[in-house]
Amino acid sequence: MKGLLRLRGFFAFALLVAALPLLFPDNYFVTVVGVTIGFNVVLAVGLNLFIGYAGQISLGHAAFFGMGAYASAILTTRYGWSPWPAMGVGLVLVYLIATLISRPILKLKGHYLAMATLGFGIIVNIIMIETVEWTGGPDGMSGIPGLEIFGWAVDSDLRWYAVMAVVMLATIWLSLNIIDSRAGRALRAVHGSEVAAQTLGVDTAYTKSQIFVFAACLASLAGSLFAHQQNFISPVSFNFFFSIELVTMVVLGGLASTFGAVFGAIVLTLLPQVLVVFEDYEVLILGAILMSIMIFLPQGLFVGLVRGGKALARRLFPGLSAAAARSGAGS
Repeated sequence: MKGLLRLRGFFAFALLVAALPLLFPDNYFVTVVGVTIGFNVVLAVGLNLFIGYAGQISLGHAAFFGMGAYASAILTTRYGWSPWPAMGVGLVLVYLIATLISRPILKLKGHYLAMATLGFGIIVNIIMIETVEWTGGPDGMSGIPGLEIFGWAVDSDLRWYAVMAVVMLATIWLSLNIIDSRAGRALRAVHGSEVAAQTLGVDTAYTKSQIFVFAACLASLAGSLFAHQQNFISPVSFNFFFSIELVTMVVLGGLASTFGAVFGAIVLTLLPQVLVVFEDYEVLILGAILMSIMIFLPQGLFVGLVRGGKALARRLFPGLSAAAARSGAGS
């Protein structure tokens, strides 16, 4: 039943994503901010599998985002590679590094794990700044070529929206399938109790490592696409503060909820855009809104709204709720 509801929600969301550029083709929030939302959703959904479902913590996820971006940027601008092979190299590089560090780093728990991932993210960001001959240092890299898909140049905001919509929806679909699979059940078991999961035959070290690597590879793919979409990157885009922002998206929407991560990414991307009219008070108002949400909806904004909506429906339509309960009991 939950699987059917998830699929229903997925197709409804996909329909909305497809309809928006048709209804508002020249709207800034659709064609420009929508692309940024796409990147953030891919990152947040991947991170949610690691934090929300596996119950681990990572404060350095932006490092993998940056690795993918710089791999594509360096290979295309300095060596003349085509963007697609460069993106593949970025994926392989991130896969190898994430696999290499996952086993030792994931032996840590709680705040020790948080500090270790934070340290990794800071190290990667320092490398981006200091290796000036490769990365351009603090000034970043420009002249990164755009993408072509079978001769179709992705050279406008609307076309980038289409590309990111496909990548975003594919990421959500993958996440939903992982959650409903044996691997997803293993993740939830690890989150509940690693000792209990081990007694049931779950290889907890392997499970945590695999989902860490998967989330890192998603971040690498998003980073490569980001580099080719922006045509310019700098270390500022992949620093510690962006890692914290990604964690905030996951927590804000609701842990262990794919659509919660999606909702959190959308809200945290749109809010600063909307609040810009308040000028000097923008950060204060944003902080107050986030704090209020976490105080009154500690389970997350999306999860809280869904539960509140169900409770309201039961109050307004008690007969319908009773019929649904009898139907569920009969099935």
